[in-house]
Amino acid sequence: MIATVRVWLLVAMLPSLAGCTIADRLAQVGKAPTLSPIENPVREPGYRPVSLPMPEPEPQPSAGANSLWRSGAKGFFRDQRARRVGDVLTVQLSIADKAALSNESSRSRQSRDHLGIPSFFGLENLAVKALPDTKDGTPVDPADFVKMSGQSANEGRGGIARSETINTDIAAVITQVLPNGNLVIHGRQEIRVNFELREVVVEGIVRPEDITPRNTIGHDKIAELRVAYGGRGQITDVQQPRYGAQLLDILLPY
Repeated sequence: MIATVRVWLLVAMLPSLAGCTIADRLAQVGKAPTLSPIENPVREPGYRPVSLPMPEPEPQPSAGANSLWRSGAKGFFRDQRARRVGDVLTVQLSIADKAALSNESSRSRQSRDHLGIPSFFGLENLAVKALPDTKDGTPVDPADFVKMSGQSANEGRGGIARSETINTDIAAVITQVLPNGNLVIHGRQEIRVNFELREVVVEGIVRPEDITPRNTIGHDKIAELRVAYGGRGQITDVQQPRYGAQLLDILLPY
């Protein structure tokens, strides 16, 4: 009963919602789209503060009254490449993967067996009398008591052709420093165009020595590399089979 009431309320609200949308669109006829006002993003609905792994605070030596250096300042001659938890580095993805596999198999087998008793102390005659005659009325020949033959053949072919190309740069955050000094990174990038969202995720382990002076690293130098490139939205939803079709595809044996 409650579900029915909710459905009717939604149906009743659809004309008003459509009317507001149509009225808003008619009001913008002949006008350029208005830009969104600059507002405090912290006060926007749905805002959530970011929580990422951070390094433990390091004690800073206090500077003297006449010192030219202040506490917490970045060193001018220090290497600025990412090396601590929370630091950011750029991962350069340039993947052009192609694979072509072909497989063919053929198998055949043929066998024949023949068993007869032409002579066995005269007992073969008793067997002839006990067995029925052949279709044409002739007695059974003891030399052809049993004849068997078999033949089988099997042939299969298979092929795989695959091609992927990804060229993009993505910023990743160091989430962990391993005991041997290697860095665990994680990066995610989301791009929304209209009603379609494209997402790139990269994870892996890098050596600090492989990070270039520009604070970048190629994907071929990342161990245990995990790259996920996909999307979700209206276009992806249309391309996906319905849940019922996916369920039948799993359950049906044919």
